[in-house]
Amino acid sequence: MTNYFPIHINLDYKTVVIVGGGHVATQKVASLLPTKAHIVIVSPTLHDTLQPLADSGQITWQQKEFEASDLDDAILIIAATNVTAVNEAVQEAAQHWQLVNRTDAQSESDFITPATVRRGPFVLTVSTSGASPGLARKVKAELAEQFDEAYDDYVCFLQQARLMIAAKYDKGPQRRAALQALLEPSILEWTRNGETQKREAYLQQLLIGEQQ
Repeated sequence: MTNYFPIHINLDYKTVVIVGGGHVATQKVASLLPTKAHIVIVSPTLHDTLQPLADSGQITWQQKEFEASDLDDAILIIAATNVTAVNEAVQEAAQHWQLVNRTDAQSESDFITPATVRRGPFVLTVSTSGASPGLARKVKAELAEQFDEAYDDYVCFLQQARLMIAAKYDKGPQRRAALQALLEPSILEWTRNGETQKREAYLQQLLIGEQQ
């Protein structure tokens, strides 16, 4: 079994080519949409759920059979057709600097896409390195329940609070103590309950040096 190196990659304004326009392609597009990647679909047909995205310009659809030149600008390539010969052709056409995922042959892939729970900037990923996709889905569901939608606002608050504390205090014990105090469980509860004024008041106390 391949031992994959886990990594979060910045795809802003980079091209990702997906060869295939069916159900698997829709799943890959859904995981890519939160990024600012330029998503290109190469396929004679397009799944109904992808058509509105193409119409609105969120993805680019090249309505055609695959050709090697379709990969020219891609940093990531996903071969997601149901025809093995086409997926093999995609893999063979890729350059050495391009990373390829074959959805029909994970063992032949340069990278795999893990099961993901996304709460704004807070991202949790689960992978069994292809050993048991079912287990990955099960753990993803458990994480999605444990880390609910409140984590989006919560982590955004922590991000802003961290920047304010870094601007207030020089590196040292005082800054470390204030950052540690941000992990007070009450902040998450206040966020869940919509009591944003309480967390703001708590932050202001940290910024004037009155840690609770």
